[in-house]
Amino acid sequence: MRTINIARLNSWLAFLAPSRCVFCGDIADSAQICAPCRTALPRIGSRCPHCALPTIHGEVCGACLTKKPPFAMTLAACRYTFPLDRLIQDFKYGKKLVLAKPLAHLLVDAYRERQADDFRPDILVAMPLSRSRQIERGFNQAQEIARNLAHTLRLPLINNALVRTADAPKQATLPWRERHKNVRNAFACSSSVAGLHVALIDDVMTSGATASAAAHELRRAGAVNVDIWVVARAVVNTVG
Repeated sequence: MRTINIARLNSWLAFLAPSRCVFCGDIADSAQICAPCRTALPRIGSRCPHCALPTIHGEVCGACLTKKPPFAMTLAACRYTFPLDRLIQDFKYGKKLVLAKPLAHLLVDAYRERQADDFRPDILVAMPLSRSRQIERGFNQAQEIARNLAHTLRLPLINNALVRTADAPKQATLPWRERHKNVRNAFACSSSVAGLHVALIDDVMTSGATASAAAHELRRAGAVNVDIWVVARAVVNTVG
């Protein structure tokens, strides 16, 4: 009996039924993003090395100078604006889990552009949801993105290293100044991260309050370094 060459089979399937771009529907690569759409996506450009907010020459922003965050840096693939915001909303609220792969590949691109010996983390950890929020949604969007990242980058994904202990109001419903208070002591972390460089994965960073609270707990548990990896960074007015 002849054995099946999986790679050859996949190439034939790709030829017969090519991937379609999740943005425009045109023929795309295996990440489901065509070259023109990939080029046109809203990039951040020069940014603060800690929080990824835009700065003129890539210098540290005023907020991070005033109070350095508990994470070392933020890797953000794009700005959280059209058309990426619509795609993330379809993924998260429309339960279109197939979008996890192209979203993860945007982070893969950002990682490979930035790659250096001291940049590669030891493990990936997904930003957790509260139990009730995960039951309501049916999945954790950060976990789905992290699973694709782990497969593509060949990095270990540690499940349940970080858990959400408080079922607080959604951050998006709160004024900016209330968001840090809302997630204070909202996480617990196991000792499985001790001595490791951790990349904490999420879909979007807005105020950075959730990322700061989670990174603080990872550092308390012994992580030697925590980076935040997000598909999109919101660039908004922080007043209110």
